[in-house]
Amino acid sequence: MIETSSPPVAPVFAVKKRRLRFLGLTVDDTIRAFFGGNALVAVIVLALITVFLFREGFGFFAQNRTNLEVYRRAGLEYVDFIRRQTDDHTALTRYLSDVRLRQLKLLTEQEKKSLDEANAALAPFDAFAEQFSATVDPLRALMAELTEQATALKTKFAVTEDRKVERHQLLAEGKTAEATAVKIDAVDFATELLPLRAALPAYKETSREFSRKLVTLLDATPVLPAAELLPRMERLKQLTRDYLAGFPAIEQAMEAWDYKEPVPAWQTFTSFLFGRQWLTASFWQDWYGILPLLIGSLLVSLVALAFAVPLGVGAAIYVNQIASVREQKLIKPCIEFISAFPSVVLGFFGIAVLGQALRAASQISWLSWVPGFPYSERLNILTAGCLLAVIAVPTIFTLAEDALNNVPRAFKEASYALGASRLQTILRIIVPASLSGIISAVLLGLGRVVGETMVVLLCAGNRIAIPDFTQGLSVVTEPVHTMTGIIAQEMGEVVRGSIHYRALFVVGLVLFVLSLLINFLAQKIVRRYRISIG
Repeated sequence: MIETSSPPVAPVFAVKKRRLRFLGLTVDDTIRAFFGGNALVAVIVLALITVFLFREGFGFFAQNRTNLEVYRRAGLEYVDFIRRQTDDHTALTRYLSDVRLRQLKLLTEQEKKSLDEANAALAPFDAFAEQFSATVDPLRALMAELTEQATALKTKFAVTEDRKVERHQLLAEGKTAEATAVKIDAVDFATELLPLRAALPAYKETSREFSRKLVTLLDATPVLPAAELLPRMERLKQLTRDYLAGFPAIEQAMEAWDYKEPVPAWQTFTSFLFGRQWLTASFWQDWYGILPLLIGSLLVSLVALAFAVPLGVGAAIYVNQIASVREQKLIKPCIEFISAFPSVVLGFFGIAVLGQALRAASQISWLSWVPGFPYSERLNILTAGCLLAVIAVPTIFTLAEDALNNVPRAFKEASYALGASRLQTILRIIVPASLSGIISAVLLGLGRVVGETMVVLLCAGNRIAIPDFTQGLSVVTEPVHTMTGIIAQEMGEVVRGSIHYRALFVVGLVLFVLSLLINFLAQKIVRRYRISIG
């Protein structure tokens, strides 16, 4: 009997490898090239974004230094010593107005007086407040006069610089005759600033008279109709004394001021990173300080996470560990469907419904214990944070639920075998085992919130100022502006290549770095947790 042997059957995988030989690639090589190519594309896109942001924002700090030099050389900095003095007095006047408003509320609500009776009782206080407010008028008049001189010098310098640019452009086009006709008047800052510096003796005399009037008024403070507010009046007296104690330092700064002193390079960075003003298109001086925008973004994000984390993680634990199959089929699609809502629609909802509803709720008497209630600003940190929480919940829920799914089933079975209850198993076994994934979900939710634009632009109030943190948790009822909001609001109005244009790109670069930092922290936390449980 002749035995016939059949050729060995090659594995299917090997056959596929041979079929791809004519391309010079195996299946493994193809898969590696595909996914490696995707990673390469991601790296290239990331590099292009980085290069683009740096290229467009690169010239900001040089332009900002020139901006600060003009501010000093034109005398604007000199006049701003007086301006800050008047602004501080305005803040004291606002504090006095707040005391008056509180007195009126106590008289009408607690003592049940009519509005006319309450105003009559507050007549001596109103006379005091009017005198207190009027004491600064001579100093403000002097400041207005010096302001005109400084702005005229700044305008003259700006016209000279524009004519230099015009002449350079004409020469570049070969129009020598037209370029020669452009008249350029050199600005002699030493001569132009003489009238400004000559006003120092008048300022000293006006400031001392201003101080004398304030001291006299403090000694004649009226008796308050509402005795409960006596501590606030004592606080006003102390604030005014501290304010007066700073006058000698202002005089010394004005005496030592030198327009020729160069602006150090580090100041161009610190004025941006720690500047408290974002002021553009100002007749006086443009300021580009990111601090109020950064704080606004962080506050809105923290409020959003305060609502989104308990809701998102709690819903994930319930759906994954407790809910029945029918409940899972109902809850999961509903939560994930929220991510389909356009953010601009949520913003309109915040303006028309949520902002008004929260403000109305703050007026309810039995909710007065809530920090910041009642409040009057309809669009604020709280309104924007609540809407951003709605946006962040689907992200946190989906990723946290996936993390819970990845916990080995043996962990749960072993816990039940040892006699643990369902709640004990969830809190002590399931959640700790999936904690790294939950933390990643929260941080990705934070990244989603920080980068949101339309909701904060429509609902955060868009006030560029650092909130008053002395109010504690009540700070969440104040309006703010954010980094994403300022870019969306102002990018369409700026001139390409201008300092304002480049400042917005530097804000975008800060957002980019912040996102990278969040991801880096997420990886560090996850790695440390894995090492600790290993």
